[in-house]
Order: sequence, then C-alpha cells, then structure tokens
Amino acid sequence: MKQQNWNAKDYAKHSKGQALWARELIAKLGLQGNENILDLGCGDGKVTALFAEATRGKVMGVDKSEAMVKLAQKSYANIAFHSMDATTLNFENEFDVVFSNAVLHWVHNHKAVVQGLYKSLKKDGKILLQFGGEGNAKEILSVMDVFIAKEYAPYFKDFEFPYSFPHSDVYEALLAEQGFINIDAKLIKKDMVHEDVEAFKGWIRTTWFPYTDILDENMREEFIDKFVEAYLMLKPLDNEGRIHVDMVRLEVQAFK
Repeated sequence: MKQQNWNAKDYAKHSKGQALWARELIAKLGLQGNENILDLGCGDGKVTALFAEATRGKVMGVDKSEAMVKLAQKSYANIAFHSMDATTLNFENEFDVVFSNAVLHWVHNHKAVVQGLYKSLKKDGKILLQFGGEGNAKEILSVMDVFIAKEYAPYFKDFEFPYSFPHSDVYEALLAEQGFINIDAKLIKKDMVHEDVEAFKGWIRTTWFPYTDILDENMREEFIDKFVEAYLMLKPLDNEGRIHVDMVRLEVQAFK
C-alpha cells in the first residue's frame, strides 16, 4: 500500500470531530487515576495529553506517522511519544488500558493489531477502540466514485482503497480467537458536523488525502472544490450553513 503522507499541522487543525469523539470515549473508561495507558495512533497528542492529566501511571502515545510524533513531542514535551506501526507493537504486559480512536480503519492486517494489543496489556487490562466500521462514510464514498469516474478516471486506474471498515462480528471473532474476554463490539451511527464549507474542505484534504495524493499538486485544490460541490448536491448545507456526514463507527471493548 502507498505510504500515508500526513500533514500533521493541517490534520491537527481539521480533526475536531475526531477529538470530540475521543473525549466521549475516554469518559467510558472510568479511569481510577493509577493506570498505565497506551494511546495507539496518538496523532498530534491532544488526546494523549488528556490521559496524562487523568492518571498518575505511565502514559505513552505511538503513531505510524513520524510527522505526527514530532508535532506531539513538540507540543507535549512531558509525554513519551514514539513512531510505531499498529501492526508491529512491541510491548509486553505493560499497560492497563490501550485506547485508540479514529485510527484502525487505516489498517488492513487487523489480526496483527489484535495480537499486539493482547501482548501489550497486563492481565485484566482492557482495550477501548473506535474507528470506521462497515457502512462508514457511505455517501462520501459513493459521491467520490461517481465524481472520479466522470472527471478523473485515468488518474485512479491503479488506485488501492486505503481504508478498511470491518463489521463488528468480524472483529469480535478476531478478539475471541486471540484470547480476549468480555468482548463488546458494536456498530454506532454518528453524525459528523462541519461548521462550514471551509472546515469540510479541510477535513477532506487531511483525512481523505490518499485520493488527492494521486493527483499533481496543482490539481488538488480544484479536485476538492469540485468534490465538495458534488457532495452538497446530495447533502445540502443545513439552516446554519453546516455540512453533515453520516459515519458508522465500530466501537470495541474487551479484556485480557
């Protein structure tokens, strides 16, 4: 698969929806204040910093993107951040909690992820994951497919879909096979709200960049502008000028 070219600063600016959902998830953990916590796919470190405030235990953030890790290290010098692929976690019995939000839909080898999660946890430790599940961003993808076929087909002839949106049943089976217990895996519908057209364009630019990276740099903004125009034909602005995207999240909790 093609290397993911994250623009760390731009992503930090246009990831409010992901940050909001992360806060909602953290509340579900019921932290006691002494846990060792791994934030898998820490991005710019904003969420990892919330954990550092919530526990006296060890907190670490890991991310595949070196640019993201460097930004996190610069922003939160008191927290340990490391560059690491979710499929090659090299921890053993270190963490009480492994948390991951809006990350694992970038991964195709989920079996390797689950194996690493299990090894990373202490006995009785737990995971809480949320990422794109089956049916996620269906309207974004359908508009993208039609739009590309109409105007950009030659550029996408060798395009590999970069995401995986698994069903909850698939993930539950993977976790059980690895030895996890008390598994709760479910698909949750979410409404992602962008405050205006520019915010929506920023999200497209930073989250759906595998599509724009296919193109020459001088074509990318026009591509985004045209895509947004096509999307708004299907899903017009609401009365407050906001843009809505129907998302489906796979939320997973399980224990070792």
